[in-house]
Amino acid sequence: MTTTIFKGGSPLIESADQLASHFRSGEKPREAWRIGTEHEKFGFVGQGGQPLAYDGQPGVKMLLEGLAARYGWSPIRENGNAVALVRGEGSITLEPGGQFELSGAALENAHQTREEIALHSREIHEVSRDLGISWLVMGENPVQTAAETPWMPKARYGIMRDYLPGRGTMALDMMLSTATVQTNIDYSDEEDMALKMGAAMRLAPFITALFANSPFSGGRPNGWLSRRSLIWENTDPDRCGFLPGVLQGGFRYRDYLEYALDAPMFFIYRQGNYVSFAGESFRRFMANGRDGHRATLEDWELHLTTLFPVVRLKKYLELRMADMGTLEMISAYAALTRGLFYDTTSLGQVRDLVEKLPADKYPAWQQEAARAGFRADIQGRPCLEWVRDMLAIARGGLDRLNVRDGEGNSESVLLEPLDEIVRSGKTLAERLLELWEGPWERNIGNIFQTPAALF
Repeated sequence: MTTTIFKGGSPLIESADQLASHFRSGEKPREAWRIGTEHEKFGFVGQGGQPLAYDGQPGVKMLLEGLAARYGWSPIRENGNAVALVRGEGSITLEPGGQFELSGAALENAHQTREEIALHSREIHEVSRDLGISWLVMGENPVQTAAETPWMPKARYGIMRDYLPGRGTMALDMMLSTATVQTNIDYSDEEDMALKMGAAMRLAPFITALFANSPFSGGRPNGWLSRRSLIWENTDPDRCGFLPGVLQGGFRYRDYLEYALDAPMFFIYRQGNYVSFAGESFRRFMANGRDGHRATLEDWELHLTTLFPVVRLKKYLELRMADMGTLEMISAYAALTRGLFYDTTSLGQVRDLVEKLPADKYPAWQQEAARAGFRADIQGRPCLEWVRDMLAIARGGLDRLNVRDGEGNSESVLLEPLDEIVRSGKTLAERLLELWEGPWERNIGNIFQTPAALF
């Protein structure tokens, strides 16, 4: 979850127009558009499969303090414990089960994304090597179940832990056992936001299949290629999944505003503490207040970070449908996103590709893509064919954007891992399942010697 820096003194909300202006304030001219990535990974003690506890030897606390001491990250503390790091525009945060998240800076192109992640990889490995920590990059913790995973000491997670299990059968799995990579993109105005949000949400089954990488749970195959996607589907129907209005067209800031106003809250932040408002709608809180508290713009911004649709609107759009993968896969996702959404011709081609697909089919298609990957039937075509079309559009867009690295390569060179997956017709998850049945001899411990699963 993205780090929220609380400054205090936020103005009270006087009308819903103030809330809509939050989205409008994110509008940027084309020349100011940037790409951002956020990714999570699982840390383990050595290669024995033991999860990192916060105060363990080694543990998460030691890792955070080591990164701060060596590389100039500044700790954010809660009750004396370092729970996040910030440096420049980037931050490192902890998910409930200790998933280590880098929220990167807003960058000009995907070449820079790759450089950013490579730097993060070098720093984290320098500290991890000394501590005896190893890292897996998958959409779900393949070794431990949620019940076996230690919780991180963040008060907000205690509130979520108490509330979410009553909303979805897999809510604790989401908190403790999943890891994603997401890309963040800009929009120029309300119409551009609606076009990009609708196109991104309609591409969700294809992106889910292309990045499917969570076939193991508790040390064994789970029957899914992207079980992470299934878990999110069973977390909280009021804050997760597809927004029908986005798929049906004519979507506006006000539509997302209405959705967010009625979505249940988790908490507000006052005087250094999280105050549980779990289950209260923001609409009611804004109208009536509660326990002497009145709604502020900072409360609204915090609330928006606790909504988890497939594509999330803040001051930018977050594409949240991919399982975590290697450095190369993260870079490829950034390049894919730029090629699809930042070239006018490509965005029009995406719209032409998906706009006639029936909106009511998407939840079922998403589930089938998570289960069967490229074999999923999407409107009478194998998902693999849709993915192939999507990649071709992205490649054309990147070539037209024509941003070159120091060796003269277009960003399209970063799509090669995705091209190779499509050529093979096998997702990352299916390749790992083949290893399970073959060289691994059905022993999940062998995943720690598998480069495709390591950060």
